[in-house]
Amino acid sequence: MKARFQWHPKAQLVGEAPQLHHALSGQPFRIGGEGHLVAGLGQFETLTSGSMAAPRRILRSMESWIRSFEVNARLFDIGPGMRVAVLGGLEQSLALYGAIEALHLGAELHFLGHMRPDRQGLALADVDVIYATPAQLRMLKGIALPHLRHIILGGAKLDMGLRQDLAVMTDAAIHEFYGAAETSFITLAGGDAPAASVGSPYPEVEIDLRLGQVWVRSPYLFDGYIGAGSAVWDDGWLSVQEMGRMEGGYLYLSGRAGRMVTVADQNVFPEEMEAQMAGLRGITEIAILPKYDPLRGAIMVAVIQGDAGNEAQILAHARQLFGVLKAPRWVIWRQDWPKLVSGKTDLRALQAEVDAWR
Repeated sequence: MKARFQWHPKAQLVGEAPQLHHALSGQPFRIGGEGHLVAGLGQFETLTSGSMAAPRRILRSMESWIRSFEVNARLFDIGPGMRVAVLGGLEQSLALYGAIEALHLGAELHFLGHMRPDRQGLALADVDVIYATPAQLRMLKGIALPHLRHIILGGAKLDMGLRQDLAVMTDAAIHEFYGAAETSFITLAGGDAPAASVGSPYPEVEIDLRLGQVWVRSPYLFDGYIGAGSAVWDDGWLSVQEMGRMEGGYLYLSGRAGRMVTVADQNVFPEEMEAQMAGLRGITEIAILPKYDPLRGAIMVAVIQGDAGNEAQILAHARQLFGVLKAPRWVIWRQDWPKLVSGKTDLRALQAEVDAWR
């Protein structure tokens, strides 16, 4: 008998999310996406974030998530009597994961997707555990969360500015994990992890670095794409083509190979730059993107939402961090910020803007 999601007898749902009843019936399902359902018994479908390409449908076994539910029950005490909140819509794999995990383990799930941030803040008053992205938590800035015990963060690196804000808002332990829709958990970073790292391997995860590329083997990997995809397999090992290094048992990421840019014969990883600049004064959101340059091959442009009055200081700080060649040479300021259903930045939309700029 294949393992299946099931609604725990003690589980409770606070909020409207009728799709979850079907998802925890044990039957194959998909939330989001188009086309006929391919998943069979003990399987389900979800979507990649689609930040650089259209979201891809992926197929995975329910057991691949259930195995990590059991780990998180031990790590974060998720189960009967605990109140768990998810802040995103169920189309986001992080929110879907947190919601199904809570109900499968018998917790009280507070589904806060599609609520305004101010109303989410009120609804979080008595919650014990939050599953959220850094972008979702930034919207709660200034809201006190006195009863919160655990914040489980995914989707992007936690910057120092947000970490400082959270320290004022709550005494909760912050657990930052790195993974992908195809891999689920890869690493987990607690309070003792170096700030620049994404933590050490999550339980039962093996990491292998091959020419700087991160390869993973674990019980949590997906079954495959429904159609084309970018992850690659090699004898049970999987890579989403992320580049990084291991130091002292911790993983440090540079960025996706697909986003790497060559500037005057030097390799530049925009994600690494974004993570280091995200906490600078005047920046609410940031994306670093290339623009063609006949001399250097490319120059880097920073697209920023925030306070344009800090532009000179931001560019000067970037030059100190990355050097004159690699640092962004220009800033495009935006009042709004394009987001995907997953909650991540729509990099394709911003790249089109950079390409057309000037």
